[in-house]
Amino acid sequence: MIQVDHVTLSFGGRVLFKDVDVKFVPGNCYGLIGANGAGKSTFLKILAGELEPSSGRIIIGSDKRIAVLRQDQFAFDEHRVIDTVIKGHEELYRIMKERDELYSKADMTEDDGMRAAELEGDFAELGGYEAEYEAASLLSGLGIEPEFHERMMKDLEGTQKVRVLLAQAMFGNPDILLLDEPTNQLDLQSIQWLEDFLSKFENTVIVVSHDRHFLNNVCTHIADIDFSQLKLYAGNYDFWYQSSQLVMQQRQNENKKKEDKVKELKEFILRFSSNASKARQATSRKKLLDQIEIEQLPASSRKFPFVGFKPERPCGKIILELEGVSKEVDGVQLFKDFSLSVKKGDKIALIGPNSLAKTTFFQMIMGEVQPDEGSVQWGTTITTAYLPKDNDSYFENDWNLIEWLLQYAPPSEGEPFARSFLGRMLFSGDEVFKKSNVLSGGEKVRCMLSKMMLSGSNALVLDEPTNHLDLEAITALNNGLIQFPEVILFSSHDYQFTNTVANRIIEIADRGVIDRHSSLEDYLKDKNIQALRHELYEKSDRLVL
Repeated sequence: MIQVDHVTLSFGGRVLFKDVDVKFVPGNCYGLIGANGAGKSTFLKILAGELEPSSGRIIIGSDKRIAVLRQDQFAFDEHRVIDTVIKGHEELYRIMKERDELYSKADMTEDDGMRAAELEGDFAELGGYEAEYEAASLLSGLGIEPEFHERMMKDLEGTQKVRVLLAQAMFGNPDILLLDEPTNQLDLQSIQWLEDFLSKFENTVIVVSHDRHFLNNVCTHIADIDFSQLKLYAGNYDFWYQSSQLVMQQRQNENKKKEDKVKELKEFILRFSSNASKARQATSRKKLLDQIEIEQLPASSRKFPFVGFKPERPCGKIILELEGVSKEVDGVQLFKDFSLSVKKGDKIALIGPNSLAKTTFFQMIMGEVQPDEGSVQWGTTITTAYLPKDNDSYFENDWNLIEWLLQYAPPSEGEPFARSFLGRMLFSGDEVFKKSNVLSGGEKVRCMLSKMMLSGSNALVLDEPTNHLDLEAITALNNGLIQFPEVILFSSHDYQFTNTVANRIIEIADRGVIDRHSSLEDYLKDKNIQALRHELYEKSDRLVL
């Protein structure tokens, strides 16, 4: 169990959270949520002992082992992959190394023999004889094949290192498991494997994630950081969202009733205070008015941008036609004789492990790159709006956000319009004067979505739009695309986002393309599709969004 006792953390004059009292108990998985900057990762560091709170304390039993998902991909470059995982249990790894050093001696002394016997007992007690098997099982479950287990960490790609570090955190059955964005760079099979692992994990898990589907599948409780407080809710993310919205609505409704009553009482007092026959009633209402307290609702750090796309005209019959398209990049064949016909109402999700292929597809249909062979043709009724994965080129000038937005607004609109529009996208007050070339990744995406909304386009093209967005912005964009009545082509690593928006799945595999009118969930359940997928991949048919 972790007991958080009156913990406060502030940086300068800013209070992240104040007087937090909460207990995290074994057998539960807690999803730690909050807006960007609310202090989620910071709170995990306090729990892990990596950061001291401004006041209060963290109480953890001295015999309890905490494991943390490390973020430094280069920290273990000089270690074997299998050893890196075992190092997740530092005491076991220390004993294992000392034991191996003793046995490697050419001439062991009597003291060495006694020490080796002592180490053998400790090694067995900590599960040392099963350590390599457990580490290998964790690695395989996370998509690191046995051929990589004996390699050095420096020889792995970044995505593989992330998985090894996740295996390290889970190794050895820790008493408390702290995970910060564990699903980053995992394929769907690895995420499903992780969900299954955590559902069977009997100790305490606290996880930060922007993946709503993952939070729904693993969390028994939600720990919400908002209003400079942390509150626990029983249930998964969807249950938290519904219940928290209901509580807030109830508080707002109660305030509205009180405000209406205050208005009624004030009008009566003003009308009859000078009337002798009504004086007693007016006095009584003054006393009643003094007793009414309208709750001052605190300002939430959680804010939802407004995302709504309104096409100026519906699409015609011909949307987008690709005929015999082939494309090679840096000597790698991404597409060969590929044809595609987009129909009215299609909301197409591009999936597959090759992110370059997906981005190149979007660049080809938007005219940024040309196919080596074949043709790409949009219908005459179609107007497009595009959110590329790399959007830095749109923000190279030093215009403020008002000036930046007005270049995409109707000529008749001016600063008041831009301020209002930016406010709905969570740029308020002096933030509208921020220079466009210093924006964060999430701020750039919100600006690009603003540009798309102003275009009135009837075909939207979005390459990983959920990157850099917090849960609130992802939810707003998700709802906006569900409600959009025309054509969408997009990619995203977010399962729930993809599953709720797409009605057609196109998977770009190693040896071909699979095209099905289906939700993502049904696509994954279709045994015929899975058999076809297996045929179209060179080495692995693990599904990547």
